Amino acid sequence: MSNEQLFSLRNPWFRVTVGATIAVVVFSLVVGFIWLPSVKQDAPFQGLWNAICSAAGVPQKWMAGVETIEPAFHTSTAEITPQLLTHPTALSIGRGATLAMRCTMCHGERGMSDANSPNLAGQYAVVIYKQLLDFQSGARTNAVMSPMVKNLSDEEMRDVAAYYASLPRPRLAPGENPPMPDIVAHGSPMRNIAPCASCHGGVDNKAGSPWLEGMPAAYIKAQLTAFASGTRHNDISEQMRNVVRHMTPQEVEAAAAYYAGAHPEER
Repeated sequence: MSNEQLFSLRNPWFRVTVGATIAVVVFSLVVGFIWLPSVKQDAPFQGLWNAICSAAGVPQKWMAGVETIEPAFHTSTAEITPQLLTHPTALSIGRGATLAMRCTMCHGERGMSDANSPNLAGQYAVVIYKQLLDFQSGARTNAVMSPMVKNLSDEEMRDVAAYYASLPRPRLAPGENPPMPDIVAHGSPMRNIAPCASCHGGVDNKAGSPWLEGMPAAYIKAQLTAFASGTRHNDISEQMRNVVRHMTPQEVEAAAAYYAGAHPEER
């Protein structure tokens, strides 16, 4: 059989094959670009043309005049840039030490809290700086912290962060290593939970994520609970909220107890 006979419209098998292919393509286009988008009740998807354009990813010019919905809360606008990860100068640390005198009641004289407030000694400067920015912008709220940072300049926030980052970090004392819970060491892949240690130290560290060793258990538990309920929402891309929502209360308790098991030890 020649190619001309095989790919000829006189060949019934060729006609059936081409016809079936065209039918499948048309059916897929109708389902993907018309039926599925039209099922949504949102304004941008109403009408045949809007459904097709929304499925194709066309710029939403049809939304002109549609009332936009403002978010119910502020989200973090902090950006983790390479400049924030550089080592601070001695002058910046000195200025930060003076500013930090107002923080001692909650965070201790050397950044170690006795009031279930977070320990800041040795914390990454970029982490402290981001939290101060979030308190100032309203992305994170606290009755004490929000007024404290209201009038701080950007340089002052960087200086305070540099000072606390320069202090000795809590370390596990020799022979007192608590067992690492599964949720910290391995997470739960089936529930889309990454290991805590992959971002917060122990296995790896993600830029902008705090180390947690030595943090008061009550503080860690309170923050995890706030992320789970959505009352704390300054995590960029919602990574903490997405993780903690799937954690059990027992896993929250285990993670808080593990990280609180670290004891202060000079580096």
